[in-house]
Amino acid sequence: MNEQTGILALLFIVAFFYSIVGHGGASGYIAVLTLIGVSSLLVKPSALLLNIFVSAIAFYQYYRNGHFRWKLFYPFALISVPMAYAGSFINLDPTWYKRILGVCLLFAILRIMGVFNRKEITETKQLPLVTGLIIGAVLGFVSGMIGIGGGIILSPIILLFNWGNLKETSAVSALFILVNSISGMIGLLRQEVSWPPYIFWWLAVAVAGGLLGAYYGSKKATNTMLKNILAVVLFFAALKLIFI
Repeated sequence: MNEQTGILALLFIVAFFYSIVGHGGASGYIAVLTLIGVSSLLVKPSALLLNIFVSAIAFYQYYRNGHFRWKLFYPFALISVPMAYAGSFINLDPTWYKRILGVCLLFAILRIMGVFNRKEITETKQLPLVTGLIIGAVLGFVSGMIGIGGGIILSPIILLFNWGNLKETSAVSALFILVNSISGMIGLLRQEVSWPPYIFWWLAVAVAGGLLGAYYGSKKATNTMLKNILAVVLFFAALKLIFI
């Protein structure tokens, strides 16, 4: 029971802080569940399920506050959705699975700490359609293969090239994560999927954390100290996944 209480607390924290920046938290959930020894057969579908709910909550909050831009979203999503479905059928070697996840976690850490959040811009650049399609295709396939939504890599790219401001990036990333996670989940459901006995408790705390984090992120400034603490924890998790 103590172990499960700890898992629930960690999943809540991950959902809260990821949803602040418009993310579903799949890479964080996978790290938590993998590091405590949950079977890889259970980790991928569980993380995707939590991801779907939390990213949907994050998108709703950012959308209702007027931060979503369709023209910034659809070039990334057009090919990413079928590619996420295709990627869900790829079963990686456990060692490489952990290493790729660890690298994705590093992107998440940088995003959470605001490394890519340069001074708020007043004028954004137009996203080239072909560029968006290529980026979306790659991220969609990777997200389906690993069991994440791809937003942790998409967000830094949007910010680095000034295609959107901070709030717009969070809104677009949230929906990108949602549609890719649903696509990946459909692919998994066409295969043999097992669910852990505590999945509904995990889902409940993730939704609670997502509700609070998305509301906080879409309306108020973020707490730098707490975000940095989460980033440090994820950093050590990433190192363990990559090197151990």
